[in-house]
Amino acid sequence: MHSPDPPLPQAGTPAAQHAESARSNWLSEASGAFGDLGVLIPFVTAYLAIVGMSPQGVLMPIGLASIAAGLWFRTPFPVQPMKLVGASVILYSQAGIAMTPDIVVAAGLFTGVAWLALGLTGLAERFSAWIPREALLGVVMGLGFGFMLEGLRTMSAQPWGGALTLAIALVLLSRPAIPTMLVLLAGGALASLLAGASVALVEFAPALTLPAFAWPTLSWRALEIGVLLLALPQLPLTFGNALFAVVDENNRRFPAAPTNERTVALSTGAMNVVSSAMGGIPLCHGAGGMAAQTRFGARSGRAPVILGTTLLALGLVFADAVAALFALVPPAVLGAILFLAGLQLALGSREPGGEKVDRFVVLATAGIAVWHAGLAVLFGVLAYHATRRGWIRL
Repeated sequence: MHSPDPPLPQAGTPAAQHAESARSNWLSEASGAFGDLGVLIPFVTAYLAIVGMSPQGVLMPIGLASIAAGLWFRTPFPVQPMKLVGASVILYSQAGIAMTPDIVVAAGLFTGVAWLALGLTGLAERFSAWIPREALLGVVMGLGFGFMLEGLRTMSAQPWGGALTLAIALVLLSRPAIPTMLVLLAGGALASLLAGASVALVEFAPALTLPAFAWPTLSWRALEIGVLLLALPQLPLTFGNALFAVVDENNRRFPAAPTNERTVALSTGAMNVVSSAMGGIPLCHGAGGMAAQTRFGARSGRAPVILGTTLLALGLVFADAVAALFALVPPAVLGAILFLAGLQLALGSREPGGEKVDRFVVLATAGIAVWHAGLAVLFGVLAYHATRRGWIRL
């Protein structure tokens, strides 16, 4: 005999309130999942547009690592590109040193093995005491300037478009609910299409693509450059933001799901070994990423699982579409994205406030002054008054 269907929850009843709360939680987690795109998109943009890495090789490892982090840590535990490696790629490219995908893969492989060793031996905590914070801040600031200069160089191909894009971006950054970098990418691609750029619709059709196993193609030269120029300089920086700071942030915000340095070190090692095998980029966990996700509503491991599933699907089924999208992005928009990423890198990870606004004006003006002193004066005056009137909020 067929049993009757259970009655639907009536409005106002505890069951209805629970169902509404569950929907609200999922919406909050989905919103928080994409709260860190401001960091992810610029570095992915640089790796795809400047180094020429494959979209599936970059996106799929980040997706897998995000899913694993969400399921294991059960908190909004972020997975991010290693910032110093990404910025170094830009700097060395400016200096005429070709940064190939193999070099980036080699850096990721060494990073993975190193962090597995540090986690298994317990040396991670001991080494951290030898690393002065002042030295790390100086390195990060310098690399941030390198990113900014690459952005300015790229924008110089379309100076008016770059200036307009930067102005729009600064307005959008004052509204945290808007994914600024994603809007810039989509807007730039649309502008190119409206200007007459052509793209084959077949590139946007779903097509299953798998990354190739990257280790057999590595050369000793790629390993040498990747380790010495990219991986080793990143190592001390990872101790601070991507190990101790993220453990402290997680345990402070989510005391019911604590973690420790050894677990995070092993996680960093494992995801870099997998990423390098798939032709991906060096990855880490960052305290800033957790703060960004929780700011937009993430409260559990569901947020990184949602982001990871999205990136995995894009890399697995829509890699050609991602490549086509980035090919449509005009230099003005690409340069603005790189400039803003370098500015955020130079600003550091301090809490918002008056001091951060002042540093924003100083650093952005200094970066532009290296390229064009007259425009830097104009930007500095406008930025100062815009921040004082609340038109730009960081």
